[in-house]
Amino acid sequence: MAFDINCDLGEGEPLARTVALMRLISSANVACGGHAGTIRSMRLCVRLAKKYRVKLGAHPGIATTVGDFGRGSMTVKPEQMELALLQQVGSLHRLASSEGVKLHHIKLHGGLYHATERDRKLARAYLEAVGYWWPRVVVYALAGGTVARLARQAGVEVWAEAFLDRGYGDDGSLVRRGQATALLSRRADFLHRIELLIQRNALATTNGKLLRVGARTLCIHSDTPHAAWVARLARLCLKIS
Repeated sequence: MAFDINCDLGEGEPLARTVALMRLISSANVACGGHAGTIRSMRLCVRLAKKYRVKLGAHPGIATTVGDFGRGSMTVKPEQMELALLQQVGSLHRLASSEGVKLHHIKLHGGLYHATERDRKLARAYLEAVGYWWPRVVVYALAGGTVARLARQAGVEVWAEAFLDRGYGDDGSLVRRGQATALLSRRADFLHRIELLIQRNALATTNGKLLRVGARTLCIHSDTPHAAWVARLARLCLKIS
């Protein structure tokens, strides 16, 4: 099958890296003012997505404590979720429309992404808001996770996501950042992950267990060391949609 390659962008990374990644990926998740992102960075990403024919997505997040980049554990109320989406996704949607670019998808950031996986009530609130305000927009969500399952029940189109650059536990969750196995770093590890995705749409956990993920879209983080190299390797090996 053909895979989509997505990347979180507009998060304060150097401009050269933004451009390099935008030329290699097929979907961009653009930070829109929560954990990162400004009007200027959003407009830049929208224009680059248009130039390189990359699908534009919103990447809303919530900053928790200083320095954690919105990746820490958080408790979010359903009404906070809808307001954050309206403020952030709505801002990017309006900017994109002014540039003649369609909003294709929404992918939550960091702690917010994981909060919806833990809390079914929050996941439902997220999907209800998306279905009401952006009914034609796709949700990118963790393959095999809570949001992906509930999205189908809610009638929201979902693309199951796997991560090219993150370590997985045996239960299918991502290894917490800060642990030694949280990020893949060796060329052999990336090649092994890509090979398993191509052959079986599966990946290996840090303990060597095989997980069938059924992924449609694959994520690379822009702050992963050598992110552009990983994106180039993936593009060379995978069929890109």
